[in-house]
Amino acid sequence: MVGVGVSEGKSVLITGVDGFIGTHLSRALIEGGDRVTGLIRKGLGITNRDDRIRYLEGELLDPGSMERVISSCEPDVIYHLAAQTFVPRSFSDPLETYGINFTGTANLLEAIRKLDLDPVVLFSSSAEEYGLVYSSEEQYRRIADRYSSYRPPLRIPELPVSEDQPLRPLSPYGLSKMFGTSLMRSYHSLYGVRTVVARNFNIEGPGRGGGFVTSRIIDQLLDRCPAGISIGNVNIFKDWSHVEDVISAHRLLVEKGSPGQVYNVGSERANSVLTFILLAVSELGMDVEAICSMENGKSLDRPLEEIGGGLFGRRFTVYRVDKAVLGPLSFDLEDKGITVRGKVGKLRITFDAAYFRPHDNPVIMADTSKVRELGFQPTRSLADIVAGQIEYAKSRRETRRVGRIPVE
Repeated sequence: MVGVGVSEGKSVLITGVDGFIGTHLSRALIEGGDRVTGLIRKGLGITNRDDRIRYLEGELLDPGSMERVISSCEPDVIYHLAAQTFVPRSFSDPLETYGINFTGTANLLEAIRKLDLDPVVLFSSSAEEYGLVYSSEEQYRRIADRYSSYRPPLRIPELPVSEDQPLRPLSPYGLSKMFGTSLMRSYHSLYGVRTVVARNFNIEGPGRGGGFVTSRIIDQLLDRCPAGISIGNVNIFKDWSHVEDVISAHRLLVEKGSPGQVYNVGSERANSVLTFILLAVSELGMDVEAICSMENGKSLDRPLEEIGGGLFGRRFTVYRVDKAVLGPLSFDLEDKGITVRGKVGKLRITFDAAYFRPHDNPVIMADTSKVRELGFQPTRSLADIVAGQIEYAKSRRETRRVGRIPVE
């Protein structure tokens, strides 16, 4: 396998430099000696401008603008992070999502082709491309007719998900990223552009946007605890990765990834949204003893007790609540919510139908064998992710209280 290969001290262009990943990535690249140019949308200011970054205004949807930006910096590497990334928004305005995520990506690639440059281009994609993943025979029997237009499974469970998994996107966002990946691979095959696709699973950490579920959970706990929080489907299992681990994988793919290839970037763990909530509650000092539904009499003692064995052939920290929710126990909308009982009181988790997606995958978990073969090894646990986001959210509140401008 021949890697894309670039030397140290590179000229790097980051689209979406002011976003969640872009903020962390730009800092890491600068500290490593690279010269970073950041693409920002025309007319939009940056709250926390970094004087070490050269900012250029441009529009992904304007082909001429993209040519001017790329010719101005002639990058050795392009990290294409800019996108409409909020899945619920993609349902309400799919054309906006297709425009930014597909047409914008096409304009970027066309600018590279027309200028006859030879950068490595890393495309930040998403596990939302996979969409529907069958985790059990029961799930397949229940919904197979509804999704009969999709390719049937070759095996059940389809977990962990490898890069050759059939793509069955369940959102306009997932569809847009599938289009973008196809563009990247095609431009390598047709024009020799050195593209590599990072198909990211859930990325969390300090600075995660307020609209995403992990930040909503933590913000509500800090703002309303012990009165309670409001949330959607807590039975969903995600492959949660820390943003710094994801950045390490992206940089590794730029150095060693094979051109035209797709690589899963994840943690090879699967824990439920309910587990994330309970870990956050525990981190905030409430020793969780038991949970019970507000209606229908469902309950579980010692939900955060660690149990061995892992899931789906991978070994990692699994909690009692994970095993229960994956098996006989689920907390559904008709249960109204969950009461968490601890040594220092109770917390109410109320279910809100507005936060339930039209389509949702019950379990997603990455097979990262391909990127691990290049040397990738995640270092942060789910508990680390929770603790880091809480610490960040607390520091933001303290910053606002004393009137300082935060540095992210």
